[in-house]
Amino acid sequence: MCQLLGMNCNTPTDVRFSFSGFSQRAGNTGDHTDGWGIAFFEGKGLRQFVDREQASTSPIAQLIRNYAIKSENVIAHIRKATQGQVALENCHPFVRELWGFNWVFAHNGNLVDFAPKLHSHFYPVGTTDSELAFCWIMQELAKSHAGMPTLHELSITLQDLARRISPHGTFNFLLSNGQALWAHATTDLCFIERRHPFATAHLSDEDVSLDFSTCTTPDDRVAVIVTAPLTKNETWTPFEKGRIHLFEHGRLVALQ
Repeated sequence: MCQLLGMNCNTPTDVRFSFSGFSQRAGNTGDHTDGWGIAFFEGKGLRQFVDREQASTSPIAQLIRNYAIKSENVIAHIRKATQGQVALENCHPFVRELWGFNWVFAHNGNLVDFAPKLHSHFYPVGTTDSELAFCWIMQELAKSHAGMPTLHELSITLQDLARRISPHGTFNFLLSNGQALWAHATTDLCFIERRHPFATAHLSDEDVSLDFSTCTTPDDRVAVIVTAPLTKNETWTPFEKGRIHLFEHGRLVALQ
């Protein structure tokens, strides 16, 4: 199946270090070679790059590894297809508009016999179970709230929706509207929060290290979410299964 990478920060941060290791799993250290994508929020604006080629050799992925785009919320995905052909329209992350915000979604898993009725203006362009699930979530959010609710209220709604989809199979996903980042796991997903005092991290998938103290301030906070740990010298925390996790300003927010 696919793999996910997310980053949530309290100040615009460069994701190149994490993406560099993550993209090696798409052809070098892993077989997630059926396309990839990444989306960066800049305020309410969004930069999105997707490619049907594998991320380890894609020229567009090389651009991302060299381009110091800074963002407070980033979602990336490398694909190993389970449903839907290898095609650009099936590459995650997917984007839709709701309440005047861009919403970005990426999914890792396989949903079986998931055929919800869509009757709003959210419809899939491609043929994946992932985009279908995203469209249904957007539809149900729009039905549940007349406008943008608080992040806590939104988290409660997302928890209910995830609980209704999860019986159909593996449902690990990342979702963001640029204000925060939500994560949900039924199998493998973990995270780390980096804050002062920053140390040196060593990637697991390539021989690259970075001393974060050289490119941060004492006030910086960065949360990184990924399917499998990106570094070999840091402690990554597994997600509690079946729960929505909300990240805001570079930290995990406790939900009641």
